[in-house]
Amino acid sequence: MQATPEKTLVSKSSEPTKIARPWLARWPLLRAFVRNRKAMLGVSILFFFILVALLAPWIAPGNPKKMESRAHLAPAWVADKPAPGGKTFLLGTTGQGQDVFRQLIWGARLSLSVGLSVGIASTIVGTIIGLTAGYLGGWVDDLLSLLTNVMLIIPGMPLLVILAAFLKPGPVTVVMVLTLTGWAWPARVMRSQVLSLRAKDFIAASVVSGERTPRILFSEVLPNMSSVFVGSMVGSTVYAIGADVGLAFLGLTDVGTTSWGTMLYWAQNNAGILTGAWWTFVPVGICIALCAFALTMLNYALDEITNPRLRAEKETTHGKRNRANVLVTPVVRK
Repeated sequence: MQATPEKTLVSKSSEPTKIARPWLARWPLLRAFVRNRKAMLGVSILFFFILVALLAPWIAPGNPKKMESRAHLAPAWVADKPAPGGKTFLLGTTGQGQDVFRQLIWGARLSLSVGLSVGIASTIVGTIIGLTAGYLGGWVDDLLSLLTNVMLIIPGMPLLVILAAFLKPGPVTVVMVLTLTGWAWPARVMRSQVLSLRAKDFIAASVVSGERTPRILFSEVLPNMSSVFVGSMVGSTVYAIGADVGLAFLGLTDVGTTSWGTMLYWAQNNAGILTGAWWTFVPVGICIALCAFALTMLNYALDEITNPRLRAEKETTHGKRNRANVLVTPVVRK
């Protein structure tokens, strides 16, 4: 007698999942970074601005300081009448007759280079001080912690104003001043992480095996704080871009250079707000806000990826959502 076919229910969730990118399977953190929407959004915006800054000579050729037409000429797409000489300006002109679009593209070079330089430099200085204070302890920790606390107590903006007013204006001076005033917070974070790692077994094993202190710090301790290091660098970069724009807006940097901060400075001095020339300050404000937004998204994404508590909560929520949306497909099996 022929057996009747048996119907069973097989869930789609029981099928083996295939990884769309096999090369990402070897790097779990990179795979989590690529799958994080906040990280991809932040990287895309930041990469766009970096690419624009690198390609400035081809995107907006010419001297950004050159006077092109009359002052406060409206953008071509909102102007009531054509510009004198038949020239068209995508974002209008400044109070000195300069092309706003060209200045915006060229200003990204200086603003982003200062921000990234300060972010890297202040994080490196803070990491070295935090590692030394947290690992050595004793009077070294007391001295470095006192110095860190003093730098954290002093108000940042007044100190920036005083230092920038007495030093020679220029991008190098801005980087030095912002690094001097921005290393304390990364140092405090790194010190707290080292204090928690110092009691681990692998650190004790390194000490017993006779490894030197610098090797233990940079080969054993620092790799376990890579996420904290990157997060501190991203936060320091956001601080540096905002502080650089603030110093330039106050006229405490070299206002003869072309940056996003000097664009706001000249927009204020040339009465851009009083005359209704919104194109002299709105586009640069949007660019600054987008860069800060991109770096903030990167910081949030890194926290979600590397923080075990946030990662567990996200996986739990994702698992509940998947179980609620499981579709059961009837399959006839003999």
